Amino acid sequence: MGAAVIAVPLFRRLGLGSVLGYFSAGMLIGPSVLGFVTNPQSILHISELGVAMFLFVIGLELRPPKLWAMRSQIFGLGLAQVSAAMAALALTAYAGFGFSAPAAFVAGAGFVLSSTAVIMTVLQDRGEMSGAEGQKSVAILLLEDLMIVPLLALVTLMSPASQASSGWSGILVPLAALLSLLAVSHWGLNTFFALLAQARAREVLTAGALLVVLCAALLMEFAGLSMAMGAFLAGVMLSNSSYRHQIESDIEPFRGLLMGLFFLAVGMSLDLAIVAAEWPLLLALLLAFMLVKGTAVYAVGRLFGASARQALHRTSMFLQGGEFAFVLYAAAMAAGILDARENALFATVIVLSMAVSPLLMLAAGRLPHAEASMDGVDPAQDLKGRILVIGFGRFGQIASQILLSSGVTLSVIDKDPGRIRDAERYGFKVFFGEGTRLDTLRHSGAGEADAIMVCIDDPVAALQIARLAQAEFPQARLLVRSYDRTHAVELIRAGVDYQVRETVESAYLMGAEGLRVLGYAQADVEQAADDIRQRDAGRLSQQVQGNPMSGLDLLHFPIIPEPLHAPAARKPGAR
Repeated sequence: MGAAVIAVPLFRRLGLGSVLGYFSAGMLIGPSVLGFVTNPQSILHISELGVAMFLFVIGLELRPPKLWAMRSQIFGLGLAQVSAAMAALALTAYAGFGFSAPAAFVAGAGFVLSSTAVIMTVLQDRGEMSGAEGQKSVAILLLEDLMIVPLLALVTLMSPASQASSGWSGILVPLAALLSLLAVSHWGLNTFFALLAQARAREVLTAGALLVVLCAALLMEFAGLSMAMGAFLAGVMLSNSSYRHQIESDIEPFRGLLMGLFFLAVGMSLDLAIVAAEWPLLLALLLAFMLVKGTAVYAVGRLFGASARQALHRTSMFLQGGEFAFVLYAAAMAAGILDARENALFATVIVLSMAVSPLLMLAAGRLPHAEASMDGVDPAQDLKGRILVIGFGRFGQIASQILLSSGVTLSVIDKDPGRIRDAERYGFKVFFGEGTRLDTLRHSGAGEADAIMVCIDDPVAALQIARLAQAEFPQARLLVRSYDRTHAVELIRAGVDYQVRETVESAYLMGAEGLRVLGYAQADVEQAADDIRQRDAGRLSQQVQGNPMSGLDLLHFPIIPEPLHAPAARKPGAR
């Protein structure tokens, strides 16, 4: 744990992710380097419960209605990409590098399973999660998450020990265990958790959730299948349960800790002597796997109608292997499919691919966004309006409504084609334009406008637009949305006519409503709100003049000079 709490924050700050931090910490304290831990297999055995809990949580998230709604993308695009990449990678490992057929299959299957955490973070940072391309990437990730279960089952069946067993027991015992688990999950678990909930003891529900995961995992292990499969099926069966969110909250701390321990144990198990001796083979494997997988992802994307840019963006995200590869390789080594050398080689290739993926995504991020299709989108050209509105997101839409209701003519530009098309579906015309460009501002009517409203959520771009408009369009009043106090100070110093922090007024209203629900008189509520506004304005003025004060939206003095007389406390439940 000491190694983890040092390495993980450091690696996250460097943009390399927590998995690499755990892995590196494990290598450092393992037998190959410092030797603090000499028997990593014992830790790996315990930490495999974290993998089971991880699969249980994934099962809880994969509700049947959600899977059914995305079935065409999951089992169409997702299955095509995973199948094509897996086949190409396995063939590369077998024919190109001479590994045995089972080892080549496991190597390719592991590298196909991209890092869900990395890709979801990238989609959120780019704002593509809710878009069409983002949904396709989510569908592929769902399919990859689903694939770990049959892959672990295949590894078990491919095991030499499994092949040595004869008779019907090798088939009937796993089938009976599987049917028993499905029956208990479907008919018994809701009743079980309902009884536990009646006890009104949080720790009992937590114990019950852990018990379900452990029993399902051990039942599958007893039947000769993987623990992860049992936990996953139990999660799917509980995905529509009314206790799903409570169970997930109870499991989460244990899952996170044990998964971290699992990655530590994988790092400890890595034989660095093998890595040092075979680094040319490692680099060759890394380049070959990334090239082959990237080609397969790009080809499938183009086959399913993606543009060249969309396919490139998707390829940059899915080039790396992910955390599930370590799970699969550990299971394959335990089953006797991989030896220590092959496990070390393939695990190191995954680590290296995850290490270089931030650089590849950064390079791909410089390309135009995947959804920048301009079909049906008109560029800003010779617009006329009393007010030019730059940015038509949540903030800009609400601000525009007030102006339109009073009959003010607007010119509205935005750089998101999807948002422009959405506005047009509701009968409102928004034109495409990048507000930081002088020619775009001229074509958008900034030279004739009485005011320019900058409603974008990019502080740097907003300040750039403000300075450009100040220099080129002095007749227009500048009204700018600011991000926080520091941004507000910069805008005031730049000479804008009006700025408002994007959350400050709603926060004032929320605080005032808090006093009202406690029973304070309206006059006292208004006095408190006015006092805070005055104090905030005074402090902001001092900061603009260069007084070195914190950039936080906090006041370093009592909120209300003379405390208001609070009304008597209400009885619980009173309204």
